[in-house]
Amino acid sequence: MTGSIEQGTSQTHGNTHLLHFLVRLPHPMEKVWPALTTPDGLAAWCTAVDELEPRLGGAVGLRDLGSGRITAWDVDRVAEYTVGEGGGRVRFHLERDGADGSVLRFTREFLGDGEAENESEAGWRTRFERLIAYVGPCR
Repeated sequence: MTGSIEQGTSQTHGNTHLLHFLVRLPHPMEKVWPALTTPDGLAAWCTAVDELEPRLGGAVGLRDLGSGRITAWDVDRVAEYTVGEGGGRVRFHLERDGADGSVLRFTREFLGDGEAENESEAGWRTRFERLIAYVGPCR
């Protein structure tokens, strides 16, 4: 079994943009969680990490996305980073998918007049392809 990325959705309300993706991974949540919540894991597929204090209220600095605070933290389930000047957010919500798989429900909210290339559906799809490769195929 390999991972899959379902069609993303994009919404715009004024200058607020929302992206949602559902990513299926052929690994248990415990294996996927470090890829979403550690500097090495995030750097391998998403962006370099300048700072990450893994706790609610901890500081976070994601090089391509901005700096801010961790605004949700439920170990092995939910990590939300509120970053950037406009208080955009990146939310990872993991759920079990069968006996050995995981589903990542992803939300990216950001402000701006238009879509930046690294914030597009295509840009995030590329990132999720790297996530699937980083976590690896089912063994």
